[in-house]
Amino acid sequence: MKIYNIKLIFTLSIFTLCLSGCTNLDEETFGSLSPDTYYNTEAEALSSVVGVYQVLSRVVHIGDPWRIAEFGTDEFLVPGRASGGWFDQNNIDIITHTVKPTNATCGRAWNNIFQEIGIANAVLESLQASPNKENLKGLIAETKALRAYGYFYAMDFWGNVPLVTVARIDPNNLPTITPRSEVFSFIETEMLAAIQDLPSITTVDKASYYPRLTKEAVYAALATMYLNAEVYTGTTKWTQAITMCDNIISTAKYNLEANVVDNFKSTNEQNSKELISSFSVNPTQKALENQFILYTNHAPDKLKYNLPFTPANGYSTFQEALDRYENQDNRKKLIEYGPQYYLDGVTPLNYPDGTQLNIIAVQDLVSAQDNEGYKVLKYTPIGTTWSGFNADNDLVLIRYADILLIKAEALFRGGATTIPDTPLNLINTVRGRSNATLLSSLTLKDIENERARELIWEGHRRRDMIRFGTYFTGTWKFKTTQTETFRGIYPIPAEQITANPNLVQNPGYPL
Repeated sequence: MKIYNIKLIFTLSIFTLCLSGCTNLDEETFGSLSPDTYYNTEAEALSSVVGVYQVLSRVVHIGDPWRIAEFGTDEFLVPGRASGGWFDQNNIDIITHTVKPTNATCGRAWNNIFQEIGIANAVLESLQASPNKENLKGLIAETKALRAYGYFYAMDFWGNVPLVTVARIDPNNLPTITPRSEVFSFIETEMLAAIQDLPSITTVDKASYYPRLTKEAVYAALATMYLNAEVYTGTTKWTQAITMCDNIISTAKYNLEANVVDNFKSTNEQNSKELISSFSVNPTQKALENQFILYTNHAPDKLKYNLPFTPANGYSTFQEALDRYENQDNRKKLIEYGPQYYLDGVTPLNYPDGTQLNIIAVQDLVSAQDNEGYKVLKYTPIGTTWSGFNADNDLVLIRYADILLIKAEALFRGGATTIPDTPLNLINTVRGRSNATLLSSLTLKDIENERARELIWEGHRRRDMIRFGTYFTGTWKFKTTQTETFRGIYPIPAEQITANPNLVQNPGYPL
């Protein structure tokens, strides 16, 4: 069954864990689940693990961690509007690479991530204290992998972070900073161990097990981490990244969907052959929500897509992102730009005053006009079921196209494979799906650009730009100078250091 169909038996205190990050844990009621009354069956235990999935989904999508993964790149911005809407200096500072430790968006992202880690810690303690522990090995492994995912995002964003594996922290012994390379090793160890007790996609009924983590889902997470290992640890792990990809490819259980948009439709659920990791969304059952269209589209799109709400015209992309696509590339059709029409392609889409909506690139970061800002229809509203302004499109974490691109890059950079293939063939497989011109040769820049085209707004671009160096050396609209390398990680939020003097600010940022 889908995890959103399982009745949650989490106590209220578990859902309020870590709201202040990892430094006020002494104020929270951790470990309130009683192993004598809970987890006598796998269903009872799974109902609590669902809570970890739910919080992780808000780390990966919609919430502030996703925003800080996209802000500061050449594919995502939210300009302030001339009407006064959407202006937030915190976001603008991330977009322009001038973040300070007091940045509220980064502060909320920290809280979100360590909330997920704290909930996972509490669930793990209860699972491991259960008299039925021996029958819960799979769920324990699943929860450890989910916690490791939280730490992956913490390590990626802030580098050196507190490494906490207990549900209750002694207020007289607050956590200290753990070096980034050691956090990497912890995540790697936890994920590799979890794989041993997780089922493979080859042994489960995908329709009923979806969307829980399988071995292949954790292989995919490790492939992503290994691809960035040199950034995190100073040591490359290209072959290890390829091995994780080959573990997935060799199952023969995944393939590319016929159209890239199929991954993001309302029907993208357990029948998808491309999704490796995702989160179930069913707002009618109060099980998560997908608000991409609400935050992204222009107001007249209410008429174009027959929406039950008026979109808020926030999330936008740059001219530089649009220009990466060839005109015949089907992925370009997912971006709204230029004069807009109804779905018939003929009838102009007009404002109430009769003026046709003509979308142009953002010209003013602080006071943009209503028609400024190209829109990425990552989660198509066509065929979607709505509950208010919440869509039911499942949220995508990792898909097979990314695995092919990871393998291509790691091979190109010198990694070895047991499943013969060439970087060029792998890149062209992804390009061919969207009718892009097949390449006859390949450079690292081609690989970076292909990842940007294929994975736009999926939370990868900042990591990719840091790995390729363009985050620092590149320039684009509103980012016209080189960026200091210390900004490859965000500052630890000032309020966390105030609450816990054992934390040390990242180099380059003011104390």
